[in-house]
Amino acid sequence: MFGLSLNLIALIALVGLSAGGVAYALLFGRIEKEKKADRRFDRVRRQETDQSIVRARRDKVSDAARRRKSIQETLSQLDEKNKAKGVGNKKKPPLKQMMKQAGITTSLMTMHVVSVTIGIVLAGLIYLFQIMPTFLLPGVLLAAGLGLPRWYVSWQRNRRIRQFLDRFADALEVIGRGVRSGLPLPDCVHLIAAEAPEPVRGEFRRVIERMNVGLSLPEAIAKMPETMPCPEANFFGIVIQIQAQAGGNLSEAIGNLATVLRDRKKMKAKVKALSMEAKASAYIIGSLPIIVAGLIFVISPGYIMPLFTDPTGHIALAVAAVLMAMGIFVMKKMMNFEV
Repeated sequence: MFGLSLNLIALIALVGLSAGGVAYALLFGRIEKEKKADRRFDRVRRQETDQSIVRARRDKVSDAARRRKSIQETLSQLDEKNKAKGVGNKKKPPLKQMMKQAGITTSLMTMHVVSVTIGIVLAGLIYLFQIMPTFLLPGVLLAAGLGLPRWYVSWQRNRRIRQFLDRFADALEVIGRGVRSGLPLPDCVHLIAAEAPEPVRGEFRRVIERMNVGLSLPEAIAKMPETMPCPEANFFGIVIQIQAQAGGNLSEAIGNLATVLRDRKKMKAKVKALSMEAKASAYIIGSLPIIVAGLIFVISPGYIMPLFTDPTGHIALAVAAVLMAMGIFVMKKMMNFEV
């Protein structure tokens, strides 16, 4: 009974396998055709996907090339405008413009009066104490009247530029975060003009004043180097004008500019630290003759007085002053590095 059931099970299994084999043999061609069709569909889909990827990459490259070309054209136009306006030639601006850049609100006439007064007072003191021969007084009058006020204005101008650069990167980061959070750019500019420390606040107030008289925001910012003559202000104006003409992510552009300004500041500090030893040596060498002359005057006045009373001593002092000025000028040029 048990052997019969095994034979029956084996017979059923063989019949099933035979039926399956016959069915597979009959349907093999159709299955192969379906597999081939599926493989062809997969190849077509992969080709379409690859073509779309290649097309997207090509479009991205072409868009980047068009954007780069547009930015280059914009930069060329801005450079031509700056050259036409004389924005780039700021090494020796007139006194009135230097006073404006230094934040001095005194009128030009008052500055001329102060210059003449300083020249007359200094020449009078030199004549009264007979420190120099009389024929040198006109030169002293001109040097004191024209040199000292301009030197003070230049010093104040450089000091204001340094203060501006110390705070400008922080102001740009505030603008970038405000734009990223959804604030319009003019509102961010108003925020800096109201909350930032001087002189950043004053420069952005000038931007708002220019906007109030009819200029657009890019045009108002582009005029910032006229009152703040530093490359960083020019960079900011160029970024805003390029974004206005060519489009792009403004918050990212301003953030990148703030990073660049911080890197420039770090590089300037590094250069200053590396050149500090040379500057200290220059200060010691430059002040040594004056210190030695002062000590000799205190210890033995009669030994050094012929330099101030004898005509030959006057010539020696003049030659020494010229040589000292040349040496100081050469050392200054060797120690100053543009970053």
